[in-house]
Amino acid sequence: MAHEAATDNPYTRGIAQFVSTLKYDAIPEDVRSRIKLLMLDSLGCALYGADLEWSHILQDKLSAIDATRTCAIWGTGARLSAPHAALINGTQVQGFELDDVHRAGVLHVGAVVLPALVAVTEIRPGMSGREFLTAAVAGYEIGPRVGLCMGPEHIAQGWHSGATLGVFSAAAGAARGLKLDVEKTVHALGIAGTQAAGLMAAQYGAMVKRMHAGRASQSGLYGALLAEAGFTGIVNVLESEYGGFCTTFSRSTDRFNLKELTAGFGETWQTMGVALKFYSCVGSNHTTLDALRDMQRERRFGAGDVAGIVVRGSQVTMDHVGWKYVPQGLTSAQLNLPYCVATYLIEGDCFVDQFTEDKVADPARMALAEKVKVHHDPDITAKGARFRHMVQVEAHLKDSSVMTRTVEAPRGSEKKFAAEAEVVEKFEKLAVKALPMSQVAELRDAMLGLEKLADATELARLLAKRARPFGRALTSRKKTAPVTTKRTRRR
Repeated sequence: MAHEAATDNPYTRGIAQFVSTLKYDAIPEDVRSRIKLLMLDSLGCALYGADLEWSHILQDKLSAIDATRTCAIWGTGARLSAPHAALINGTQVQGFELDDVHRAGVLHVGAVVLPALVAVTEIRPGMSGREFLTAAVAGYEIGPRVGLCMGPEHIAQGWHSGATLGVFSAAAGAARGLKLDVEKTVHALGIAGTQAAGLMAAQYGAMVKRMHAGRASQSGLYGALLAEAGFTGIVNVLESEYGGFCTTFSRSTDRFNLKELTAGFGETWQTMGVALKFYSCVGSNHTTLDALRDMQRERRFGAGDVAGIVVRGSQVTMDHVGWKYVPQGLTSAQLNLPYCVATYLIEGDCFVDQFTEDKVADPARMALAEKVKVHHDPDITAKGARFRHMVQVEAHLKDSSVMTRTVEAPRGSEKKFAAEAEVVEKFEKLAVKALPMSQVAELRDAMLGLEKLADATELARLLAKRARPFGRALTSRKKTAPVTTKRTRRR
């Protein structure tokens, strides 16, 4: 009896049951349509990310130590082993704060699911577009549920949720792509879960923050491939009272809710809760930027008109993005709310052109950032994880007038999801940085018509740059600002 209690795993097994038995026809049409747009967006983010310095370092260093040429590195002509491809491609998706986020579950889902799943299509050709979509949904459904289980406390105590929760999404998608049965899917989750790691201190300037999603995708892929071969994992990885994911990654047992792990399977689709970004910065900043955008529609004002900006938000917002700005590189700039507010007020946008190395220590931005104050609002925190990005913003202008806005969810969120044309526009603007427009159009059409693909390996083919020299020396790369593209201001 003690042994049975020690390995009791109703939630891990419940997840595995859902993942391994999910059928295309069981997925509602609106979920199928939504996930194609979400995946298209992630691929665009990855293609833009292919030519960033941190991506270059991974591409070159891993090409020097990995002679396998099985899987495409997206936006390049390089090929590496499946685990290293997942690592790099996941890093590229998350490489410039452009990718999706499940706000309540606190997870960038596409960055962890797609690199592992596309790698599966390359090592096991023949997966149909319908099967690919089904496997993707399996992955998109699981990680956010683990996030909902853990609650905002998980990231508040210093874990980077994309790295920790992401392993479960990646493992689920890869396991479904490999058609693992329930038992092997349990082990895939157990192998992935024990690899979970990632520290939020990386947000203050370290390149490694960009790599967390790629590492999670790689860990999930390892989990599925090893489980398929008979390797065993922790069968109660989520439930175990000693050394389980939930107990170990939370300060106390009353900080997580295991029931969230399997709540609403087949009825509530967490895929529909994944939001897109229209600013090139961390998701916690978007509601404030939208508040300013709304204010400027009512009255035109700019940086020179502002005496101060006051933002009130959840404890997670305060801890995650409300810290005093110190120039430490692009990562910290994109994750700091005062810097992003200053950038928006000065330039009228916070997209890719606004984040370059030469602007990180711009005196005008730094001076304006000093006028942005971020305060904790206990009432917003009390609303729970689903309102963690809610803000109340006050713009104090030099003429003594004060404008206020409360924004619960930003553009692109599940409550204000973008039109297909907006998603396609963003994808194309990002993707053309790596691929010719003709190939971008082919990739767009393949993803939007995914159900028609006989072999989803076509996606990997379209993601690869043709005839690019492999493994250029890092010294030949640009090491300063990322490549940017001219773009019309969003208003």
